[in-house]
Amino acid sequence: MTTLGWLLILAPVALGGFAFVGYPAVLWVWSRFKAPVTLPPEPDTWPQITVLIVAYNEERRLRRTIEHALATDYPADRIHVLVVSDASTDGTDRLVLEYGDARVKLLRMPERGGKPAGENAAGPMLTGDIVVSIDASILIPRGSLKPLVQALLDPEVGLASGRDISVGDEALEGNSAESSYVGLEMQLRALETRVHSIVGASGCFYANRRHLQEVQLPTGLARDFAAASVARAHGYRAVSVDAATCLVPRTPTLKAELRRKSRTMSRGLATLLYLRALLNPFKYGSYAFMMVSHKLLRWLLFPSLLGWLIGPLLLIDVAPQTLVLTAIMLIGLALAHLVSRWPDGRRVPRLIAAPGYVFISIVAGWLAWWQLLTNQRQSMWEPTQRPTVDPTPAA
Repeated sequence: MTTLGWLLILAPVALGGFAFVGYPAVLWVWSRFKAPVTLPPEPDTWPQITVLIVAYNEERRLRRTIEHALATDYPADRIHVLVVSDASTDGTDRLVLEYGDARVKLLRMPERGGKPAGENAAGPMLTGDIVVSIDASILIPRGSLKPLVQALLDPEVGLASGRDISVGDEALEGNSAESSYVGLEMQLRALETRVHSIVGASGCFYANRRHLQEVQLPTGLARDFAAASVARAHGYRAVSVDAATCLVPRTPTLKAELRRKSRTMSRGLATLLYLRALLNPFKYGSYAFMMVSHKLLRWLLFPSLLGWLIGPLLLIDVAPQTLVLTAIMLIGLALAHLVSRWPDGRRVPRLIAAPGYVFISIVAGWLAWWQLLTNQRQSMWEPTQRPTVDPTPAA
């Protein structure tokens, strides 16, 4: 029992230490032996592209998103926008039909099927050889679209992911800690790109070769995660493009962040299970190593943290001081409960906002694993409710 107690306590330390410290350090050293990543030269004629937006009841935000996509410096005659309405019940369909620009098209799903179903159905209406997928809630700066497409001019690249910039009004929200996490994630993708290939794209803004986009995937998966592996399985690299930024409004409350993270991780775990063949290092080499390190070990950390609740109880006679870990977990869970019920529109104090975000993430991970192990089908896709005001980048 003593050995089991120590294993339960040390497992989260080992998993978390490698996933968040060891793995980035390995990538950094590894990347020093690789040449810096550069974009191919700009073409004389830019390729035709389709900007794909799957939307459900996005009447309030969709016009602004379309306007920003069409206002980039990408040649106006080479860009098309396809909005897939997931059987919206508000004015989303009417907004697209009455937009007044022949480049903007609508595909209405006959019934709600979720975002992956809409992405699967889009194939026959795509124009050009490159598909840029964006969320209805994000904004694309004027100079961000060209670098994303430019990366795909390299014949070895099958997918190019943008760089998320988490933005919002910190005076009105309780989730400012999300910006730090997003920033670290973008740095990690930059290192993976230099080593070889990222293992997951930004769901908010990424570009795919059309024949890869048209690969049909089960509707319970996260295509942004799966798309990088689809590219790798077809012999391509997937890369992150620092110059291709997009502004992503933070979820305004930690309560909303709990729902978003549990939903995202649940789909991510299902996707990882579906893609398990790519975890074979003998066939996929560095990509398999990065999949295990970036995804599997990070997600295994969440159930392993249950060990801090149980392990110290097994060691109470030989190492009673370990009970401090149980106390930390219990206090953290109480804090997660507190911030998840924080009144909307009131800022969470900085003293508890960051640890609240950490423990909200832990609870979300537990929920995701529970759904996977109990074979619970993910509920119908609901877009993350992000702010609709024009955001400004966080400091």
